[in-house]
Amino acid sequence: MANSASGMAVRDECKLKFLELKAKRNYRFIIFRIEGQQVVVDKLGSPEETYEDFAASLPPNECRYAVYDFDFITDENCQKSKIFFIAWSPDTSKVRMKMVYASSKDRFKRELDGIQVELQATDPSEMSLDIVKGRAL
Repeated sequence: MANSASGMAVRDECKLKFLELKAKRNYRFIIFRIEGQQVVVDKLGSPEETYEDFAASLPPNECRYAVYDFDFITDENCQKSKIFFIAWSPDTSKVRMKMVYASSKDRFKRELDGIQVELQATDPSEMSLDIVKGRAL
């Protein structure tokens, strides 16, 4: 288990599942949560799941970290993919929870080698599909 500066540990499973998403494309998305003093896998999204499925998987009143493998077609008609890191911190979540997630985010993100785009969202409109598409290009 990796240890972070904030005292937060990252379960090896988090890194292993991320590598499977990145290299084998076994998952469309992974949602992580902080449990006790460590980051753990909360939910795995199958490759068939959509962005809407992913967005619906984020709890409305609790913070989460997530990675999403976004497929898109460029203006040159090329199939591409980018891995997004999303820090989900809804306005309705508890202040302490927001502080813990904010203070651990950068260290956790460093454990996931291959993140291409980062988004911070406090409500669903800040991570709409249009915003994701705009950041991918």
